[in-house]
Amino acid sequence: MMDLRKVTSTTDFFVICTADSDTQVKAIADSIVEGTMSKGVRVWHSEGMQALFWVVLDYVDVVVHIFLKEARSFYNLERLWSDAGITEIEDEAEQEAVSTRRQNVRAPSAAHRKTKRTTKRS
Repeated sequence: MMDLRKVTSTTDFFVICTADSDTQVKAIADSIVEGTMSKGVRVWHSEGMQALFWVVLDYVDVVVHIFLKEARSFYNLERLWSDAGITEIEDEAEQEAVSTRRQNVRAPSAAHRKTKRTTKRS
């Protein structure tokens, strides 16, 4: 999240996130629109819902940018708006998934270990 209040008068905050696929870009955008609508807040303007490599949801005071990884690296808004304060927010669901994956990783059992066989030649 970028705090732009001291940098520009066009908006107060950018929320920037990255997705792994165009399907995920759409799912994130749809979830944000549905979640804000359920709170009585409507998106003022949106762009990119057809191409799905960079979706912009403009809520006037907050502008949400949802990028595919490659697009985020290319446009690098953090560099362009480097005077803004940046707060990184981790996705709690992703943190839980990583933690669960780590807990499920076990050392291979004896049956799965490769053993080196030696044979004697006469």
